[in-house]
Amino acid sequence: MSFYRTMYKIFAAPVRWVYRLQAVGVENIPQRGCILASNHTAFSDVLIISAAAKRQVRYMAKKELFKIPLLAQLITGLGAYPVNRGGADVGSIKRTIHMLAEGELIGIFPQGHRHGKVDPRTTEVKGGIGMIAYHTKSDIIPAFVDSRRGKTGMFRRNTVIFGEPIPYDALGFVNGGVKEYQSAAELIFRKVCALKYGEEPSPTAAEDVSE
Repeated sequence: MSFYRTMYKIFAAPVRWVYRLQAVGVENIPQRGCILASNHTAFSDVLIISAAAKRQVRYMAKKELFKIPLLAQLITGLGAYPVNRGGADVGSIKRTIHMLAEGELIGIFPQGHRHGKVDPRTTEVKGGIGMIAYHTKSDIIPAFVDSRRGKTGMFRRNTVIFGEPIPYDALGFVNGGVKEYQSAAELIFRKVCALKYGEEPSPTAAEDVSE
């Protein structure tokens, strides 16, 4: 944590300047353990979300990155932890559940992968965030990463909007299971997208929003 605080003091201001970062609704992030759910446009989303939030955000990162000298130490110090994206990584899921119980803020991208320059409402959503929410009884902080070109980039305005917490009780769980996990994940992502588009019907086909 001390390493992260030092790095944050050094790099947060430059990141805000380079990415012309604007943060909205930071006061909606509580100090207790919860999940931060966001759309995903580019690798730099992690940087600007972390710079915008007043708390450390912990992220899963693909395990291959932890085999690279120096990079492994850096991302570990910044709070990332490994996950095997090739299959169900029970160990990483258990670790996530434990960290939430310990009061950590865990960042999860429900889309699973980066989807820049398309309407996020048209992309596939993974059920993993629903499963983690169910097992931890965590509230969800929806966040939307907004850029004029539909993908975060340097030297242009990027905005992170943090919405009001979605209570666990609003996720519709009864007995758990794959269908409920997926349904909860889709509900969460609709709330994420509503921060940008409002509560409206989702389009049926992907749109290119690049300039």
